[in-house]
Amino acid sequence: MPETVLEPQPAVTAAKGRVLVIDDEVDIRESLDELLTLEGYEVDLAANGTEGSRRLESHAYDLVLLDLMMPDRSGMDVLKELRDRDLETPIFMITAYGSTETAVNALKLGANDYFTKPWQNDKLLIEIDRTITQRRLLYENTHLKRAFKQRYSFPNIIGKSERMLRVLDLVAQVAPVRSTILITGETGTGKELIAKAIHAHSPRAEFMFVPVNSGSLPPDLLESTLFGHVKGAFTSAVQARKGYFEVANHGTIFFDEIGTIGPETQAKLLRVIQEKEFQPLGSNDTIKVDVRILAATNDDLRKLVDEGKFRQDLYFRLNVINIQLPPLRERKEDIPPLVEYFFTKYCRENQKFLDASNRSVLHFLPEALQILMDHSWPGNVRELENVVERAVVLASEPPVPLDVFPENLLQASGIRRRADGGPLPADASLFEIVADFERRIIIEALEKANWSQTEAADSLHVPLSTLNQKIKRLNIEIKREKR
Repeated sequence: MPETVLEPQPAVTAAKGRVLVIDDEVDIRESLDELLTLEGYEVDLAANGTEGSRRLESHAYDLVLLDLMMPDRSGMDVLKELRDRDLETPIFMITAYGSTETAVNALKLGANDYFTKPWQNDKLLIEIDRTITQRRLLYENTHLKRAFKQRYSFPNIIGKSERMLRVLDLVAQVAPVRSTILITGETGTGKELIAKAIHAHSPRAEFMFVPVNSGSLPPDLLESTLFGHVKGAFTSAVQARKGYFEVANHGTIFFDEIGTIGPETQAKLLRVIQEKEFQPLGSNDTIKVDVRILAATNDDLRKLVDEGKFRQDLYFRLNVINIQLPPLRERKEDIPPLVEYFFTKYCRENQKFLDASNRSVLHFLPEALQILMDHSWPGNVRELENVVERAVVLASEPPVPLDVFPENLLQASGIRRRADGGPLPADASLFEIVADFERRIIIEALEKANWSQTEAADSLHVPLSTLNQKIKRLNIEIKREKR
């Protein structure tokens, strides 16, 4: 898959915009600095092309003013380098050597405008303001469209991170065509969910979506499942049976874990892709089909090809378009909305903790949510879903305490359950130390208040409901109030 050119977002500053001036003349830099600063822009200065390139690698700018002639690197070189990785940031070329030919070359390489020294300040400021405003409007419009698409077109795919939005953009782009698609990603990242979204938004949506779990079937049974068989094709074939390809005609067939299928099945699958036909087991008849093939794998198929375990020609046929799903640890900003989605899903299934709008009222305590944000999630979204489902089943009231987390999640976060009153281990985590200190403070306040939770809450200056939540979370045993 070709390298993706990322779309840089506009610089976010309190000023009208952030501008980078790259020019080797001190007077020019100082003049532009003063002019732009007075107009409300935030200005960075670079004395040569090398310094300008370095700043562009580490900062986002709304616009670049770039001198054409510099001693170390020409403005054209800097322009080419920037446009190789950034197609959006506006660039105005400035030079004392104005000519039509130079202007045309700069514009062909991606410059947005061209000014000669000495320039007219009013005209330069108008063009800078117009260009930055236009770019910001375009950026906001793009992200509004993405948000609309993500919210209304793919309701079961939760994600607001930039990487997931790019995945959804690609899904929307490839869904209407008939090309084969290879979906790659770690276990639990939602590959089948993406495949279903592609099918649902394709012209084939009215026909069958047939998933095939390639890794769970032995080779002979897999071939019979895919291509069907006639009566007597093998010992247990007591009657003819249609295969998945025939069932999925005009629809979509999805191969999960495509890397596990054997060489003979790979050859037959290649023929279906190339010729759009196959023969059922035990038959000489050829059946024509029109089926779109989607495949998914968490293996490195390129490596399997190099090892001779997967056909190269089949790999290229499948990998016409590649959609790579990021692991959850690389898009942690999606964890809170995923938690909210799974809370509502499983609260509805269990008919508990629902408000009048049939949405979940459950939520995690801040420290519990922080543990989720810090976890590496080797099982990805599927693992997170299991944690939330467990919380719904075990919770007695909101908010959900740490106690409902599985032991392996707590241990991975450095938290160990211990008996009340036991000493902290020498290697106690920060969570354990803070919880232990909070527990001792609350017990001390309760003892002074003769175990009256209302009086203890008043002395600690916290609402009674907050104190009760902490008592439950910290496993504090309330003694009967002494009279």
